[in-house]
Amino acid sequence: MAGAQFEYDESGGTFLYFLTSVWILFLLPVTYYLWPKGQVEEEKRLKKLEKVHNRSLWYQLKLDKTRSKAKSTAKKAVLTIGWIIFLILAYKSSQVERDHVEYDPYEILQIDRGASQAEVRRQYRSLSLKHHPDKGGDEDTFRRIAKAYQALTDEETRKNWEEYGNPDGPQATTFGIALPKWIVESKNSMWVLAAYGVVFMVIMPVAVGTWWYRSIKYSADQVLLDTTQLYYYFFNKTPNMNVKRAVMILAASFEFEKGHNHEVMERPSDNVELPQLMRELSQLNEKSKERPLCYPYSIKARCLVHAHFSRIELPPKTLELDRQLILRKCPTLVQEMVQVVAQLVALAHAGRVSNLPRLETIENCMKLSQMTVQGLWDNKSPLLQLPHIREDNLRHFVSKRRNVRSIRQLATMDEKDRRALLRNMTDEEYDDVMEVIKNFPIVEMDVQSLVLDDEDTYTITAGAIVTVNCKLKRQSMESVVSQGVEEPPAADVDEEVEEEEQPEKVNKPKPWQKNKKGKQKAGKAKKKPNKPQHQQGKKQQQNGACPQDKKEGENNRIQEVKAVKEEESSNSDSEDDPDRDNTEDGSGSDDQRQSEDDDDNWDALQARISRKEKVLETKSKISHTVHAPYFPEEKQEWWWLYVADRKKHSLITAPCMVTSLKDEEEVELKFAAPDKPGTYQYTVCSRSDSYLDFDVMKTIKLDVKEAKEAVDAEAAWNLSEDEDENNDEEEEISDYETDDEEED
Repeated sequence: MAGAQFEYDESGGTFLYFLTSVWILFLLPVTYYLWPKGQVEEEKRLKKLEKVHNRSLWYQLKLDKTRSKAKSTAKKAVLTIGWIIFLILAYKSSQVERDHVEYDPYEILQIDRGASQAEVRRQYRSLSLKHHPDKGGDEDTFRRIAKAYQALTDEETRKNWEEYGNPDGPQATTFGIALPKWIVESKNSMWVLAAYGVVFMVIMPVAVGTWWYRSIKYSADQVLLDTTQLYYYFFNKTPNMNVKRAVMILAASFEFEKGHNHEVMERPSDNVELPQLMRELSQLNEKSKERPLCYPYSIKARCLVHAHFSRIELPPKTLELDRQLILRKCPTLVQEMVQVVAQLVALAHAGRVSNLPRLETIENCMKLSQMTVQGLWDNKSPLLQLPHIREDNLRHFVSKRRNVRSIRQLATMDEKDRRALLRNMTDEEYDDVMEVIKNFPIVEMDVQSLVLDDEDTYTITAGAIVTVNCKLKRQSMESVVSQGVEEPPAADVDEEVEEEEQPEKVNKPKPWQKNKKGKQKAGKAKKKPNKPQHQQGKKQQQNGACPQDKKEGENNRIQEVKAVKEEESSNSDSEDDPDRDNTEDGSGSDDQRQSEDDDDNWDALQARISRKEKVLETKSKISHTVHAPYFPEEKQEWWWLYVADRKKHSLITAPCMVTSLKDEEEVELKFAAPDKPGTYQYTVCSRSDSYLDFDVMKTIKLDVKEAKEAVDAEAAWNLSEDEDENNDEEEEISDYETDDEEED
């Protein structure tokens, strides 16, 4: 009976196969993720952004990173060495001799498979004479030749060879283990067990535990849970929070504390540089005794954030590096603050917390994001977001001749007036300002309130779920930059049209005023002595100043009489045959209305399905690059969208972050209508997280009706049973009653 025999790889051939396979499985993903790729495309992209963002801090940092090729060169060298090692292992594996070779007696005797017995004997004799040991031949070769001859001539031996592949019959199965023999030797068994114990009982549990401990400390947005709890505490404690207080809470985040973040650096030079910086900053409130607002890390972060808002230069190798680290984390932390306030509002409406945060609190947090990206206080002029404009230049923007307070006002100015206003700049600086202005956004918002999943989508009842459909359209400010031609305002044009149309309406003769024309004209002449010439001409035409007009008037009256007679005749015909009118006009109009309603319902259904599909799609976070000259990281334009009640200073819907507004975007906001009928006014707000003074607000009014009364299910069932009984009685009468009985 065949057995199994395990042989350890003494030569290392099988182990080479194993090692080569493991090495390529490791090398392929490492090469895919670590090989420097897209460097040329990144350089091209930065080249396109150079015209607008060449003075930005993040642009200079990214440009220096692409120019320093030492790291990418080191990665390429390490990966190249790894592939060289793989090629060496593959070559050595290919040179390993195969241990198992199929036994072939024809190959040993060097004859064809179709050779006859005579040819086999003849070849055996010639080879045995040649390789016989007595004649100086090899003994192993002679033994193999004799065994091959026996396999082809002896019936039993030939049967063993054909069935088992060996003339001797079934053999033991041999396995090669891809491990060196010294690993499983008895003298090394203790060391091998110790190595297994260290790897599987010490290293792996420690690695998994460390990963798990670090992962549970962060939320899905990579914000420390301790920081989130800190926000909950302070926003619940201070429901009406101003911007200065929000800055203190932001600086107290545990991401800036060395015990929670190993990237934070504490230098001995901080003891000298920070006190000097604190003397330059006002309203720092460093003497506060609230914890953790009074901790050293919080005061340091607050100083650096205040210095960023005040645009104060810091030592480049110490505090500037710390400020860049803090600013990179601020946008994510501000988003967490907004979410925390929105959740507290929901909890307050549910009765789970006592203090309801005001609308100003969440909007101040949003302003904090704008201030962080632009490096500017919220009470400063938004014109300071432009390059080459300083605070001492702002006095020229507000004077008796002009009142320019926003970037859009500056963009819509006449080219000559704008150049005269910025006359202190060189042509190169002026071109920089205009390129940046053209990059700023203009967002238009179209708002529509509906009640989906209802028969009448435009009727809002008490307690219904209102869906506010917001369509955002973004275009660059280049479209409104004036090039020297100013269009008249639309309001002025409308007033001129109204002035032209209004006299025609006033001077139009009315039937009941025909007998009193002279008196009315005289009265009008006294009230309005100075009238335009074109109005007087119209009046003369109405008063019959021209004989030709009289004839035309008589002809018109004759035509009117004929038309009246025709209408009377048509009405008499319709009265004579009313059924014909109903069948001809009514059926066609009803069918047309029904088809139009069906088409409208189908279009609304398709639009609703497409909106649901868009909600399920993964939203991109790439929109437009923000002009942020003092921010250390490239920032994309994102927008908060929410509904607010400004009369009650309350938030109605949780802010929705729109991250993919390139050209157009459609967003749905849902909230419950008030419980009491009436007219309510809300504000739909679109607020930028990157720019100051670019927010858009739309006012919507909801006319809330009384909710429809719910039909009593038990009464409906009873009514249906009564109807069924009546129908059954009628059927019984119709089945068993004769014609004579019906006549009686």
